[in-house]
Amino acid sequence: MALARIARNGYRRTGGAMRNYALSDESSAPKCPSLFGGNITAFHKNITPCGNPSFLSSMAGMNSGSRGMRTTPQNQFAHAQRVTVESDAEDESSRYPTLEATKPGEKPRVVVLGSGWAACRFLKGLDTKVYDVVCISPRNHMVFTPLLASTCVGTLEFRSVAEPVSQIQTALAKDPNSYFFLASCTDVDTDKHEVYCETVDDDGLSKEPYRFKVSYDKLVVASGAEPLTFGIKGVKEHAFFLREVTHAQEIRKRLLLNLMLSQNPGISEEDKERLLHCVVIGGGPTGVEFSGELSDFIMRDVKQRYTHVKNYVHVTLIEANEILSSFDVGLRQYATKHLTKCGVRLVRGVVKEVHADKIVLSDGSHVPYGLLVWSTGVGPSEFVKSLKVAKSPGGRIGVDEWLRVPSVEDVFALGDCAGFLEHTGKQVLPALAQVAEREGKFLVELFNRIGKQDGGKAFSAKDIPLGDPFVYKHLGSMASVGRYKALVDLRQSKDAKGLSMAGFVSWFIWRSAYLTRVISWRNRLYVAINWATTLVFGRDNSRI
Repeated sequence: MALARIARNGYRRTGGAMRNYALSDESSAPKCPSLFGGNITAFHKNITPCGNPSFLSSMAGMNSGSRGMRTTPQNQFAHAQRVTVESDAEDESSRYPTLEATKPGEKPRVVVLGSGWAACRFLKGLDTKVYDVVCISPRNHMVFTPLLASTCVGTLEFRSVAEPVSQIQTALAKDPNSYFFLASCTDVDTDKHEVYCETVDDDGLSKEPYRFKVSYDKLVVASGAEPLTFGIKGVKEHAFFLREVTHAQEIRKRLLLNLMLSQNPGISEEDKERLLHCVVIGGGPTGVEFSGELSDFIMRDVKQRYTHVKNYVHVTLIEANEILSSFDVGLRQYATKHLTKCGVRLVRGVVKEVHADKIVLSDGSHVPYGLLVWSTGVGPSEFVKSLKVAKSPGGRIGVDEWLRVPSVEDVFALGDCAGFLEHTGKQVLPALAQVAEREGKFLVELFNRIGKQDGGKAFSAKDIPLGDPFVYKHLGSMASVGRYKALVDLRQSKDAKGLSMAGFVSWFIWRSAYLTRVISWRNRLYVAINWATTLVFGRDNSRI
């Protein structure tokens, strides 16, 4: 031990590479300025990632072969390496790798945060001959959300609505200087043009998440939104949301579990009623479509395969106002009658509190349930709330007519996390897939245009004309209500005139439109086969 300390001290006096490991107490860790999130302190205790300039420059000779990727020689990719150094107090320090800034002559790097509709439409069209691209997201796929409700009851398989990001933009898998990182962004330093990230939790990784940072020339924030709970007690603990494939999988497991448990001997009538009572909160398109799919599943499959408990299964849709408030009045009335005819109980009320087995409404009444699905819209995520930028009404990231974030250079925002600032004179657009997709298409055309004019590098697009601003035109809305019926509202706004129709023809239009909008031909084939299989053989009720 003593010999090790002597050797180490001599190595430090020679100015060896170990000087790059900046060791300090947490209280004395230097801070990096950030216009977005205030000061960025050391990510780990006893780590000062920005306290020593040599941390950012002295490891240039240890690059991994891909441009600018700093790692140790033992690990040639952007994973955090933990280096333990013996000391009298046996202090442990670690450093995280950096995807450093691009150099003159290299392609500019675009960093995209997110893998939703807006991000993937942007990634799909980005000219990778002009740009290198880095996508950072806690999931490696895009979810085709309009068909997500169908996966909860087995109409579609889960993989039919998920498209890998690396297949949407193949450069992420093939280009040596483009990457996909399975991680979440925690902060942004717009002065240094860096984003700070931490990897998602995984059973195979350390319990303490790995952290790293990525330099960018252009940053596109498309991190999406989170379900709105309005601060109601018990929602996050007991309700299921319906925005991710994992959510649909959890709903399906709970639904089938309750069906099978209710058939066990000794279950009381009261418990059967509660277990098989499915409650949906929110009468928007997602809530209505899920209620319609669930009622169709009950009518066609449950009554044939769970005959012992078929009379106990019920669906209740609770909405504070009217269901499908953005649709035409006639369509809302049609949806109300059809859902009621299919056995869905419509209740107008406001949820006050959620318990493990019942809901308390504002009028004091209690609604017992076995499955609770919460679908009341979305709001800004904690990451978006933490950004110190101007916000649009509703708390989203404020953007101008070209989807730029004002007061900072080379940062853009789009999708559910962004909204127009008040000074633009434009209303904040709804959190819809077609809005996000249209914004992604506009922004990628803007990027490709300025990239060809040598405006892709950081701080280089100031004098390049951006062209016409973004203008959104609504193409209409569609919603399925179950049992081969759907609504099609082709009005451009709520008060405008246009074609509105409901029934079987609308259902056929709904399916045809969404089948053509599925991104890949592979998934279109999956969806078509799933629909045909369900029509002939019914839904699969295996609980896997």
